[in-house]
Amino acid sequence: MERDAPINVLGTELRPCGMDPVTGFFRDGSCNTCAEDSGSHTVCAVMTDEFLAFSKYVGNDLSTPRPEFGFAGLKAGDRWCLCAARFFQACEEGLGPKVDLSATHRRALEIVPFAVMEKQAK
Repeated sequence: MERDAPINVLGTELRPCGMDPVTGFFRDGSCNTCAEDSGSHTVCAVMTDEFLAFSKYVGNDLSTPRPEFGFAGLKAGDRWCLCAARFFQACEEGLGPKVDLSATHRRALEIVPFAVMEKQAK
């Protein structure tokens, strides 16, 4: 898999998103992406209880531990590379988490308007 250039939505070098827990499509702590990342795990978001409840409700339970996959479950305050479409959906419902623009890959702009991300910027 060939990674896309590590450029963020601000047009500068992509910064790390989170190492505890380790996030990203490549589990490298950054929201790096590639053509095979069909979910576009490109938005570096800071989890909130409200967003985690919303995500679980719509079918993507990020808070329940899944030890068989080495996943401890997310909690409020954790930083995670979200699927761009799920982030956008949450924002449209008024439940969008904060986003770190410097750690959000520019490919997120294919799905989420910059103005939406900017409004959620931490």
